[in-house]
Amino acid sequence: MTPTGNRLCAMFLGVWLGFGVLPAAADTQVAGETKISSFTLGNGMEVVVIPDHRAPIATHMVWYKVGSADEPPGKSGIAHFFEHLMFKGTTNHAAGEFDRAVAEIGGNNNAFTSYDYTAYFETVPADALEQMMAFEADRMRNLVLSDEVIATERDVVLEERRSRIDNDPSALLDEEVSATLWQNQPYRIPVIGWMQEMKQLNRADAQAFYDRYYTPNNAVLVVAGDVEEEAVKAMAERTYGKVARGPDLPPRERPVEPEQNTKRTVTLSDQRVSVPSFSAQWVVPSYSTAEPGEAEALDLLAEILGGGVRSRLYQELVVKQRIAVSTGASYSGTMLDDTSFAVYGAPVGQAALEQVETAVTREIARIADEGVTADELESAKKRFVRATIFARDRQTAMANIFGSTLATGGSVRDIEEWPGRIEKVTPEQIKTAAARYLVPSRSTTGYLLPQAKGGN
Repeated sequence: MTPTGNRLCAMFLGVWLGFGVLPAAADTQVAGETKISSFTLGNGMEVVVIPDHRAPIATHMVWYKVGSADEPPGKSGIAHFFEHLMFKGTTNHAAGEFDRAVAEIGGNNNAFTSYDYTAYFETVPADALEQMMAFEADRMRNLVLSDEVIATERDVVLEERRSRIDNDPSALLDEEVSATLWQNQPYRIPVIGWMQEMKQLNRADAQAFYDRYYTPNNAVLVVAGDVEEEAVKAMAERTYGKVARGPDLPPRERPVEPEQNTKRTVTLSDQRVSVPSFSAQWVVPSYSTAEPGEAEALDLLAEILGGGVRSRLYQELVVKQRIAVSTGASYSGTMLDDTSFAVYGAPVGQAALEQVETAVTREIARIADEGVTADELESAKKRFVRATIFARDRQTAMANIFGSTLATGGSVRDIEEWPGRIEKVTPEQIKTAAARYLVPSRSTTGYLLPQAKGGN
């Protein structure tokens, strides 16, 4: 977030895992030696403990199961706006006191809002963990939301939109592409909100949002670091356990996308653009909505097609043809509803954007028609699982993986079993995924172009 200080707001955090139902209590082994446990407090708050004794620090994260896609119609930006308000004063602590407490012990803290969740985190010396829990438990229910606080912070988020979106051609295009890709689903609305609606957000909106969603039974606590389950459980009971359970929320049912049957394009020309680029996107299943094996196949398809320097797109467009300065593919698997698959590219030197787009389309067609080899798939699996293992070597990455999974309906067991599911993906599943979902006549393509001379 970006309140009046120097805090950075991460508008989106993507991790690929997530579906299923969290058990009331469970434990599992991840990365060979780390025993990860989970339990639920009496007030409904889910807790995951990830011991890591390599350094005397702990990462403490609270994930609320609410994001921009849960906002009431006409109130876009309220989830992100409320993220800012959580750093204001409470009935027990003045504004800024929490931040100063973290800074004084050499820690760091921040927050981020996404479509499906909002998360708050601190990384601090392990002996300060209970203090962080006390601060977070306090602001879960005791915020002071005055008209003055609302007005001041609303000005801050409006300026954030101006600087991060309105002044950035690529960000503006991304918004327009999303609004075109999604015809009915609330992912079409930007996380930060539309300017005209952000300007109308008020104290009543904030209070209603707070009372509805900021309750322990709508939250997940993830603690990773130099900790043990029993100690974390005792601290959580003494802090979060004292917060009253909120009303049970209905299932997070959202509008469903209609069948898409058209190719759509969005073009933005801007004088600030020097190198043209394009991206093409499709609506595809996420881990939450896919049939068994589909999401894993889409993950590996993105890796094979454009996951790095060994991918087909990089080798063909950058190394062999030398027509692209950048190219790749991505799949955002951790979403509560359906998600998107994207490919992109930008030309280099005298190459034309049309050459890059044609070459990308050709590689997609090759996989849809001919599939991939067993060796190619096996290599991609090794790269993909290896990258996940390396991510688990970082305390914050572990907390993010588990938090994002549980906040979108997944479980600890889903994460444990994910490498095995990746290993079972076949070449035929990759071919089927490309042929079924990456259909040019159903794509949404965005073009970011330099402004023509004399253009308006």
